[in-house]
Amino acid sequence: MAYRVAVVGATGAVGREMLKVLAERRFPVSEVAAVASGRSAGMEVSFGEKKTLKVQPLERFDFGGFHLGLFSPGAEVSRVHAPRAAAAGCVVIDNTSHFRMEPDIPLVVPEVNAAALEKFSRRNIIANPNCSTIQLVVALKPLHDRFGVRRVVVATYQSVSGAGKEAMDELFQHSRSVFMHESEKPEQFTKEIAFNVIPHIDRFMEDGSTKEEWKMVVETRKILDPDISVIASCVRVPVFIGHGEAVHVEFAGPVSVTEARAALRAAPGVTVIDGREDGGYMTPLEAAGEDAVFVSRIRKDPTVANGLAFWCVADNLRKGAALNAVQIAEALVTRHLLAAPKAA
Repeated sequence: MAYRVAVVGATGAVGREMLKVLAERRFPVSEVAAVASGRSAGMEVSFGEKKTLKVQPLERFDFGGFHLGLFSPGAEVSRVHAPRAAAAGCVVIDNTSHFRMEPDIPLVVPEVNAAALEKFSRRNIIANPNCSTIQLVVALKPLHDRFGVRRVVVATYQSVSGAGKEAMDELFQHSRSVFMHESEKPEQFTKEIAFNVIPHIDRFMEDGSTKEEWKMVVETRKILDPDISVIASCVRVPVFIGHGEAVHVEFAGPVSVTEARAALRAAPGVTVIDGREDGGYMTPLEAAGEDAVFVSRIRKDPTVANGLAFWCVADNLRKGAALNAVQIAEALVTRHLLAAPKAA
């Protein structure tokens, strides 16, 4: 069977990547609609190597007859239009933060908790987790299954693409300005991002953490295990694509580096690159364009009982967003969970 798929937010960085991944993975489509805000209507976006799609305005788009909607238009837009699509019988896979913590909407990373998809039908909406959460739980899952994760301390090094195309443009322009001995005021970030790092992603909360850090805590617990303690420090770095994470984990019992490395190597979605030598690890630049979560620098943490430390990187536009959404769609197909949509 082939499916009618609407990609909402098709002109953004994640939306374009969704179209690219759908084509690359040859998801069975009979029709793909590129949908975005009215100001983008009429633009053309690529689907595969040879096909272009004309963007249709979201405000007037009829989701009736569409099997799937891959959404990445911003949280407030999804808040309005995702339920409208779901009510029309279109199964929504939403990449924004709006629905993630609602108890009757599954928050899914297919390599980690695909079974949660069985519960999507009440709202007809499935949430895609935050990009930094996705790569973290993919790496933690095999370790938790084997050794029992109790506590996670994670520091992220997040690329500007996580903040959208305008943020990528600002990094480019401000980097150029430095070499031209010019000065430009930051607009997408609170401080200059070129040749700098900013320990602030999303808004601040009452306890001093940022919402990005809060997302990593609550999403990890919802996806993996509510009994795991998590603290995150999220930092924006002057990298275009690819997030890095330094992760320290405390386990319920003893675990060796050899055992952990073996568990990670056997896990779906994980690639271990862990040579204890110059260059024997992965960086965000090398992860860009790749599907895997790469784990490196696996070693004992001597500061706690039963502790390990590791470094992981992933392409935040692919596995951190578009690829994960398409994998959810693939899991719906293989689990025979997609019913025929209502007629348009």
